[in-house]
Amino acid sequence: MTAIEQTEAARPRGTRLPRRARRNQLLGAAQEVFVAQGYHAAAMDDIAERAGVSKPVLYQHFPGKLDLYLALLDQHCESLIQSVRTALASTTDNKQRVRATMDAYFAYVEDDGGAFRLVFESDLTNEPAVRERVDKVTTECAEAICDVIAEDTGLSREESMLLASGLGGLAQVVARSWLHSDRKVPRDQAVQLLTSLAWRGIAGFPLHGSEQQHR
Repeated sequence: MTAIEQTEAARPRGTRLPRRARRNQLLGAAQEVFVAQGYHAAAMDDIAERAGVSKPVLYQHFPGKLDLYLALLDQHCESLIQSVRTALASTTDNKQRVRATMDAYFAYVEDDGGAFRLVFESDLTNEPAVRERVDKVTTECAEAICDVIAEDTGLSREESMLLASGLGGLAQVVARSWLHSDRKVPRDQAVQLLTSLAWRGIAGFPLHGSEQQHR
């Protein structure tokens, strides 16, 4: 059950929940409010009301609005990082790796909860703690891609990181653009188009070692 689903299930006031379940419920409510209103317009009163709890209960778990926001960022940044790592590990066929990675970004932005907006479209990027987390997710996703590129091509770590950053940035920007265009192109088709574009570029770098490996 997702955090938002737990919010729906636990919304009536007076329901006693285990601490972890309550925390997840509050995070789900906070996500709904932050995605809908942005950080600056959101109020702790709104979040407590959405969760169906009193403000003192909310403050027992999160001392302030920024704490709530950072907890959500930690959760959803890690989710994307793990999705990219899983995609890269899902096959040894490099073209399919590219496709799986592109699809991981599309799946991330398409999630009904809209969590990607907190990560990539935040109105709080001038806050150092937020900027740190956004930079971390970008860097760690690029590092995961970089590992594969460096191993397969024999390029230096620095060169591989540049290529990886380009692939990750391409996936993130195009996936968001696709979503904001109301998904007029079916997701599978959009992923395939982006995969073709990315593969034409990355396949130009010779494999390190045997040319008989998958490319």
